[in-house]
Amino acid sequence: MNDLKTNKETMRTEAKRARLLLSLDIGECKTLRHHFFFNIETNKNSVVAAYLPIDREIDTTPLIDELLDKGVTVVLPVVQKNSRILKFVEFTNDTELTSGAFGVCHPLINENTEYLSPDIFIVPLLAFDRKGCRLGFGGGYYDATLAHYKKDKDVVAVGLAYAEQACLFNLPSEKHDIKMDYIITQQGAFDFT
Repeated sequence: MNDLKTNKETMRTEAKRARLLLSLDIGECKTLRHHFFFNIETNKNSVVAAYLPIDREIDTTPLIDELLDKGVTVVLPVVQKNSRILKFVEFTNDTELTSGAFGVCHPLINENTEYLSPDIFIVPLLAFDRKGCRLGFGGGYYDATLAHYKKDKDVVAVGLAYAEQACLFNLPSEKHDIKMDYIITQQGAFDFT
């Protein structure tokens, strides 16, 4: 078990280093959004959990803007103290943001905050393989959150990635690791459903 954890940590370090060299131009961002909407069905009743990028993650802001333009409810994750299960708060272009755990921006929380239950999860990642496994950041937040929501309803897990984050080998996987239903890149979409 320790070998698996050490292996994952080594992979994370290398994946973070490699990601520093990656970026998308405007055309590639548009193509990524096209692949998303061609493969992921959304409507005005959809609640899509997105994230705001940190540390060279795929820039989700154009995708979030397009989801909002289509009338889709977009929510952002909020890390809860003493829990790995994320909660989600609605985001609009007028939402005031604050920096939370791990430097992740989320809407301000107060006594009137309403938490929503997403149908579609856009999940950050460091690498992915041809089976839909993702290498996350090691905190287990998205795995725990997806497992929690999958108990009560059908949800769709969508990894957003640079095409260059694809691995030609199978990533190490543990029982608690949740596979993605889709991986969307600027070069295409992978359907694992």
